Amino acid sequence: METTVFTTDRRIGKLLILGAVLVFIPYTILTIIFDYPLILRQDTGSLLTRFQAGGPTLIAVWWAFAVMGLPLLEAYVLIGQRLENKLYFVRWATLLGVASGLVQIIGLLRWTFVVPVLANNYIHSTDPAIRAASIVAFQTIHQYGGVVLGEHLGQLLTIAWTVLIASAFNQLSLFPKWVSWFGYGTSAIYILAQGDLVATVIPGFPVWDLAGLVGSSLWLLWLICVGVQFLQLGNHDVRPVLV
Repeated sequence: METTVFTTDRRIGKLLILGAVLVFIPYTILTIIFDYPLILRQDTGSLLTRFQAGGPTLIAVWWAFAVMGLPLLEAYVLIGQRLENKLYFVRWATLLGVASGLVQIIGLLRWTFVVPVLANNYIHSTDPAIRAASIVAFQTIHQYGGVVLGEHLGQLLTIAWTVLIASAFNQLSLFPKWVSWFGYGTSAIYILAQGDLVATVIPGFPVWDLAGLVGSSLWLLWLICVGVQFLQLGNHDVRPVLV
């Protein structure tokens, strides 16, 4: 039984670190070749033109961004199985975590299977009505698939999972307390990114432009920290530091 726990801890640690790194790679590439996420604030015509110019490479990077987080879903489940018998709310946390990953994947895949069609219609059509319809269609798909699913629900569910799991770590004294507090702080910053979403329907709503970038980056760093802690737990010669 003890060997199984150690093996599970090592697997969780590897999955968290791998998933965080894999998500960060295509995100960084998108900031370089597509000026993401700042490009989302440009007018739709310019965005579709830039997307079309990116060709198959840009589409592939968006697909990678959507699916590279899959190792995290397995890690969520394993953490849940590891702790659910100790704290009643961990099972709910696991459900929220898996749901967060799925809705974000669904939202991001619009860039792979929907936006290319709209961009192609906008660029190559000589009919003003089709070009105008492409813009409206993009705005609709982006608002629902991006704002509602990927960013609003996806981020809120991710934050909920983070807070609950960080609380579980703290209550069980599984890791040093700073790990949990880092998770709480990251969540507090990350939730400020919701202001940018509200501003899409309530103009003038207070927005901190860097909240999404800072919050998501710190969250990935927190995942790596948690992954390292689990790797240490998985070492037979290392015991958790209870502070």
